[in-house]
Amino acid sequence: MAPRKPPNRRNRRPWRAPLALVLLVNAGALGYRLSEGWDLGDCYWMVLITLSTLGFSDGHTQVLSAAGRVVTTLLILGGLVVVQISIQGVLGLSESGYFRRLRERQFHRWLLSMNDHVILCGYGRIGREIAEQLTRENVPLLVVEMDSERRDAAEERGLAVISADATLDETLLEAGIHRCRALVAALPNNASNLYVVLSARGMAPNCRLIARSDSEEAERKLLLAGADQVVSPYVSGGRAMAATALRPLSVTFMDLLAGSDCEVEEFLLSSDPKDLGSLNGASLAELQIGARSGALVLAILPPKAKPEAQVRQYRGSQYSPEAPTLIANPAGDTKLAPGQMLVVLGSQQQRENFGLLLGSALKSVDAMTN
Repeated sequence: MAPRKPPNRRNRRPWRAPLALVLLVNAGALGYRLSEGWDLGDCYWMVLITLSTLGFSDGHTQVLSAAGRVVTTLLILGGLVVVQISIQGVLGLSESGYFRRLRERQFHRWLLSMNDHVILCGYGRIGREIAEQLTRENVPLLVVEMDSERRDAAEERGLAVISADATLDETLLEAGIHRCRALVAALPNNASNLYVVLSARGMAPNCRLIARSDSEEAERKLLLAGADQVVSPYVSGGRAMAATALRPLSVTFMDLLAGSDCEVEEFLLSSDPKDLGSLNGASLAELQIGARSGALVLAILPPKAKPEAQVRQYRGSQYSPEAPTLIANPAGDTKLAPGQMLVVLGSQQQRENFGLLLGSALKSVDAMTN
């Protein structure tokens, strides 16, 4: 068995400095009591002004005798020793990594308090843009990044960063996978994103997972692994450029919408009819929730219907697209049903009023990024 390294006694005795200070103060007060005969108040006051180097500026301070001057001299020398011990203690704590561990414990306690945040795995070019958009919307964000340069870049932007491997289960647990509102896998490698999605889906079945892909094959596998939505930067960029060329007004409108108080949110109704109560089977005209809240119902997704990127199912080696039955601009006679997704546009106050009107029928609310 290899010999164990002896412990550093200097680093294991942080109590030496305060103990030496207490002994010195009391010894000095006792010395003045014996040499000058003062009461304890004057004795401790003399020790205080001596050790703090304030000097004898107090006009009420009595003249010291020869024995008192000896006590003062010893007190000054003892103060220098205490200062040296204190410096050695601070240096010892610094060398042992005490302050670093203290900061880490504080950061971990802060992580445990995070709730309804977004976990961003990867702070590359795509991750930086995602972080900028989320911080602009004041969304709590936690970055998971192993690369030291990218980690430092994220910290310089004032972001909370965990320097760990995002593909590991313990990393996702530490990041609060069970308390977050969404996880974004934006690592530069498709395989890494696949591992992240697999781990996250296994631990948090209800967590919203968004992943980045560079090919259709990777997109198919990420969807099979449990990603709610897969985004290809090349496909998204091409669609945005095409939309700008064909429908520039609509693209400009979405940009203006992103910078205003108005926002699009998804209100998911409970799949249990009991939670809906009187809302179950009632029409929009009967409920008047849009007029009462001021929000606008843009569309309704029936139960189990998902956006286009989510409804592709893998059968054999081919995609089998299933067109969702989307009810755009629903009429007043459109009835509510369990499991529906209501896409609503409005200000923050209007959206809050809309959610309050739904009451117990509301299962979750997710803001749609523009």
